[in-house]
Amino acid sequence: MLLRVLLVGLTAAAALAADRKPPSTRTDNVTEVLHGVEVADPYRWLEDGRSAETREWLERQRAYARAVLDALPGRAQLRQRLAELMRTDFVTAPVVRGSRYFYVRRNRDQELGVICVRQGIDGRERVLVDPHPLSPDRTVSVTLSAVSPDGSLVAYGARHGGEDEITVKVVETATERERGDILARARYSSLAFRPDNRGLYYVRFGAEGPRLYYHELGSDPARDPVVFGEGLGRDKTLSASLSPDGRYLLIHVTHGVGGEGRTELYLKDLSRPDAPRAVIQGLRARSTGRMSPETLFVHTNWQAPNGRVLAIPLHKPEQAHWREIIAESQAVIRGFTLAGGKLFVNYLDNVVSRVGIFEPDGRPAGQIAFASLGTISGVSGEWNSGDAFFQFSSYHVPATVYRYHISSGRRDVWWQSQAPVDSERFELRQVWFRSRDGTRVPMFLLHGRGFQPQGDAPTLLTGYGGFNLVSTPGFDPLAVVWVERGGVYAVANLRGGGEFGEAWHRAGMLDKKQNVFDDFIAAAQWLISNRYTQPSRLAITGNSNGGLLVGAALTQRPDLFRAVICGAPLLDMLRYHKFSVARWWVAEYGSAEDPEQFQYLYAYSPYHRVRDGTPYPAVLFVTGDADTRVDPLHARKMTARLQAATSSGRPVLLLYDTYRGHSAGLPLSEQIENLAMRLQFLLWQLGLEAPGGG
Repeated sequence: MLLRVLLVGLTAAAALAADRKPPSTRTDNVTEVLHGVEVADPYRWLEDGRSAETREWLERQRAYARAVLDALPGRAQLRQRLAELMRTDFVTAPVVRGSRYFYVRRNRDQELGVICVRQGIDGRERVLVDPHPLSPDRTVSVTLSAVSPDGSLVAYGARHGGEDEITVKVVETATERERGDILARARYSSLAFRPDNRGLYYVRFGAEGPRLYYHELGSDPARDPVVFGEGLGRDKTLSASLSPDGRYLLIHVTHGVGGEGRTELYLKDLSRPDAPRAVIQGLRARSTGRMSPETLFVHTNWQAPNGRVLAIPLHKPEQAHWREIIAESQAVIRGFTLAGGKLFVNYLDNVVSRVGIFEPDGRPAGQIAFASLGTISGVSGEWNSGDAFFQFSSYHVPATVYRYHISSGRRDVWWQSQAPVDSERFELRQVWFRSRDGTRVPMFLLHGRGFQPQGDAPTLLTGYGGFNLVSTPGFDPLAVVWVERGGVYAVANLRGGGEFGEAWHRAGMLDKKQNVFDDFIAAAQWLISNRYTQPSRLAITGNSNGGLLVGAALTQRPDLFRAVICGAPLLDMLRYHKFSVARWWVAEYGSAEDPEQFQYLYAYSPYHRVRDGTPYPAVLFVTGDADTRVDPLHARKMTARLQAATSSGRPVLLLYDTYRGHSAGLPLSEQIENLAMRLQFLLWQLGLEAPGGG
């Protein structure tokens, strides 16, 4: 009965939405000739997010989207189930300094995470920083940025909404008193206190590019000297860390984000006045280093596309003294951590997660693995500590944080989510399909236990495929609710990611980016040909680079999908590099300023692939003013273009607000409401619900 009521409600809501017309958007006759090609850009005026005309247009779009979505039934029930899954106690793995344990906790009745400390693993919890009083609407959140080696000082970042930028402050652990040292709002990384607590190093990304600074505590931050980075442009990224004894400063310079990931490593002996010396320079490879008191360990794909680990003496880092201690294998090394005098190496073996433990000379010393498909993440610890911490979860398995006793290999539960999920009702498996060029590509499928394909299951497909990042199973309330209502949740491990090492990444970047879209389309076709679903019951979703992915898919194969959720996307690939921090991504995508790169960018740029009179799927764009990473102009322009072009009668909606951005930071109630609206949109378009819903 409830199902029949819902379907009647959906039908009525669909009729109401069909009667609503999107706001009209004026066009400009803007054209330019790029490398001999005339390119039209009728909505360029929407690039100016601050103009009065754009703000008025956004208000009309907001009113239209909310009028359509608010007319649909069922949000209260979705909100209730999502709240059950998300409004539970949440605790991060701790940062351990001596006998103090620092972590972020959000209790079930709280909107934001709170920075806490306890003396001893079973000690009484104290609150160090509570963000709730910082903003009446709970739009200021805090992040644990750094802890001094003795645990007496904590640096934290205060973030407005989803901005990448933070304001950095320092608090004393013993007294909970904030010091006067404040680093003004900016994009920061790599904060590290000196062991003597006299100051801290940090990287700030400014208008000219990244710079490494040193701040003497108690001094004026405006006078902080630059330690490294003069002359680095905005296409470079920079990070730094201190050795456990504070003697050495390790500096990473990366040429762009993604791309080939060419990294240079520099080492500065802080006991000497010498300038930093290059350790790795001129190699076309991605390299990441971590230090023990005597050795620099480097994870690199130099002459090893799947990764290997080198050991380099800190006192003589010349290449003649490099030693390979962990060789390349079929499994891909994704990173490593130093803890308890050992190396904890994160492996992916056919996209299955495990951790190998090694002695400093490379001898195996154990392994962390799970029988079920899921992800081991966040391995952390200190060189001189006796414990390491890590987290395990899967799409349908809430997170558990484990304490790993390094001497014995025993693992205990540090914290476990109490989200109410009956994981035994779900089934997660891995399948493989052939892409357009014959490449075998894996995909995770989550559905109800005992599910039998009959060709009409509402299916939600997602992926990423870029920047050497990987898509592995992690707890996802949206996936849980989707499957609980009879759906199939699919995650394709596309080229461009790092699931199979650097070769897999390079097969989906620059002029090979179309491979990523081909993989995604092939995943959809596999789901259809294997009788999981059909185009009228297939939706896709993606965020950021994944927003580009679904934008390309919907413009290249609009016949294949019924609905699309496109979050924080890049969509105008001819102009993306001109805005915000997008110069970082030229190494991954290319730039239309280059004649050869222009050709392939123009060929797939979603904004430029839209054709008038095409029956496009229903589309929900999601972004906001606080996205200081991917400029929301992409979603604004694409919304206008699709609303004008589509002939399907299906809605093209823009969910846009002031505080939504790329980073985490929204209060929990808003996270729940946003997910409920996304699910409501999908349920409406695909007609998915189960008895007990509404």
